[in-house]
Amino acid sequence: MKRKKILYLSMIVSIGIALHIIESFIPMPFIAPGAKLGLANIVSLITLVVFGYKYALAVAVVRCLVAALGTGAVTGLIYSLAGALFSTLIMALVHKNFSSYFSLIGVSVFGAVAHNIAQLAVASVMISNILIFTYLPLMMLVSLFTGYFVGLASIYASNHLKKIILLNGNNSMNLIM
Repeated sequence: MKRKKILYLSMIVSIGIALHIIESFIPMPFIAPGAKLGLANIVSLITLVVFGYKYALAVAVVRCLVAALGTGAVTGLIYSLAGALFSTLIMALVHKNFSSYFSLIGVSVFGAVAHNIAQLAVASVMISNILIFTYLPLMMLVSLFTGYFVGLASIYASNHLKKIILLNGNNSMNLIM
């Protein structure tokens, strides 16, 4: 892997960790227990668009692990990993196969829905109660808004990241791939 690519991916992971930590300070009491904006998922979508799905999955895993260790929220790691991995996989499938139908905002909404489904599935197993899925309709509604916001932020950030990469001497995105 080229040094510049490692540098960019490291910066993306660092931004994701910072967003994860910042988000932990934002109270969201009006929705559902554990509901968050999904700010850290911006980095997964950006990585997917700029570098591809393999790197997006790697960034998601590293981001979740380091953020959990750094914040001491190791018990939340399984929820975070399940949500991040499943949402990144779904976003990769939608982006690859349906990008002519869905913008990055649509891809992000699919990712937000997948993230919530994965986390509810983990919670269902952890508490041995399938009734946790009664939260799903509310979480799907929340996913529309959070997915829209994450998608919008990802469009803006990925466009700027591509410009930065090109301005740093790369004539083609293929040079860093």
